[in-house]
Amino acid sequence: MIDWDRVAELQSEIGADGFGEVVELFMDEVEGVVMRLGTRPEKLEEDLHFLKGSAWNLGFRAFGVMCQEGERLSAAGRSSEVDVSAILDIYAASKKDFMARVGEFLSAA
Repeated sequence: MIDWDRVAELQSEIGADGFGEVVELFMDEVEGVVMRLGTRPEKLEEDLHFLKGSAWNLGFRAFGVMCQEGERLSAAGRSSEVDVSAILDIYAASKKDFMARVGEFLSAA
């Protein structure tokens, strides 16, 4: 669900302090888009594209894959086939998994 190698790589690249800022920014920005996902059909492809990039940057692999699939469907004019509920469910599960272990990376020197 979480690509912990990517998380470690990002933390190594930017340090623990920078990593903490990225996590905070990710949670703020992604939560906003997640909360409105599916309520703006004309923006679904754009929202999924943003979520996909954010997810992969922070190692939310399964969430990113689902966003990519939804983005692909939306781009093909098949937005009605996007399972927004499943995307929201995988985000919630990924967030729970991530938050349970992210402290290891925040406290790393």
